[in-house]
Amino acid sequence: MAPPITVTHHPMNIRSILDKEKLNHSNFLDWHINIRIVLKQDKKDYVLENQTPDEPPTLPKAAHDAWLKHVDDSLDVSSLMLASMVPNLQRDLEHYTAFDMIGYLKEMFGKQARTERFDTIRALHPMKMEESGNVSTHVLKIKSYMDQLERLGSPYPQDLATDIILNSLPKSYNAFIMN
Repeated sequence: MAPPITVTHHPMNIRSILDKEKLNHSNFLDWHINIRIVLKQDKKDYVLENQTPDEPPTLPKAAHDAWLKHVDDSLDVSSLMLASMVPNLQRDLEHYTAFDMIGYLKEMFGKQARTERFDTIRALHPMKMEESGNVSTHVLKIKSYMDQLERLGSPYPQDLATDIILNSLPKSYNAFIMN
């Protein structure tokens, strides 16, 4: 008789997404999305949104335990964040809390995202399909710009995106557009 097959379930190692591409000076938006995914799975994403409070002089045990958990989670998150950065950023940010680190990074790379968003909109809005162009290729190109804007935190509502696509079609599609 064959031995029973044992299935061992390992939690998905979602942290590996941070190993693939460390934060450098050109990929903050992608890194930020990835770090939030990892922290959400670990239920520690709150430390990026809430500064760790100072230790109060006296607290009931439950409140003190909650404060201590926040302190520990913040240390875990800041260590994870540092480990997923290139060395020169690690050196610059090693003494920051997770909350302060993400604030600094947003400020540091915010102008970069603004410029990228502007360039994307500048390329998207004048797009017009040539009369002999391929509709699928044209729509996919516009979709890629829309996806880029969403990644940059500036998604277009679905109806506006549809209107932009329809407006970019040549006059020969007017009957289609009316329907």
